[in-house]
Amino acid sequence: MPTAHLSFTVRIARSPQDLQAACQVRAQSYGHHLPELRSTFAYPDALDHSPATAVLVCADKATGDPVGTARIQVNSHGPLLIEGSIEVPEAMRDDARAEITRLAVVPGQTDPLVKLALMKASYLYCLANQVRWMVIGARSPALVRQYRRLGFSSLYDDDRPVPLAHAGNIDHWVLAFDVRAAEREWHAKHHPLYTFMVGTHHPDIRLFEPSRALSRQEALAA
Repeated sequence: MPTAHLSFTVRIARSPQDLQAACQVRAQSYGHHLPELRSTFAYPDALDHSPATAVLVCADKATGDPVGTARIQVNSHGPLLIEGSIEVPEAMRDDARAEITRLAVVPGQTDPLVKLALMKASYLYCLANQVRWMVIGARSPALVRQYRRLGFSSLYDDDRPVPLAHAGNIDHWVLAFDVRAAEREWHAKHHPLYTFMVGTHHPDIRLFEPSRALSRQEALAA
């Protein structure tokens, strides 16, 4: 498998500083289009601190500045946020599910791989945690097209948008992604993103960094 390096790193927020960096991106990105959300998104909320949640942070290698973020909530500790507004199809109810929210890239970011790397990181995280379905809400046809390009499909046969309570009751299209079948489907369809998503090792996507070994003094004190 070839290795490719990115202009940024992707990691899970492990500290208050990491989480604040993610919120900085959220406030800039969402506030760019919806100024009323800037102050709301500038601070972590309760879900950010849940043990069922992982917050991803992209940081530019050259400057260290945060340039992208996404949040993954797994239904291991209760219903997904989106499930307060929708009914999960029966075929998905017994499977582990994750919702991707707060996906954001800072305005003016020129590296087109930031959003794609966040999606790869989300996919790898779900795969590692045995999540079968990723669910996402998209508020515009342009976003829907982007997610369909990755392999997401509408949760409803009639492809209707629904108001989401956790997104200001704004209509969103709800899409689902079969994590378990993804690699097989991408390969069978000769998907143009197959090489990036599963055929290339990106060492800058650091989801499971090893814990620091204890020094002898720390070990004796433990």
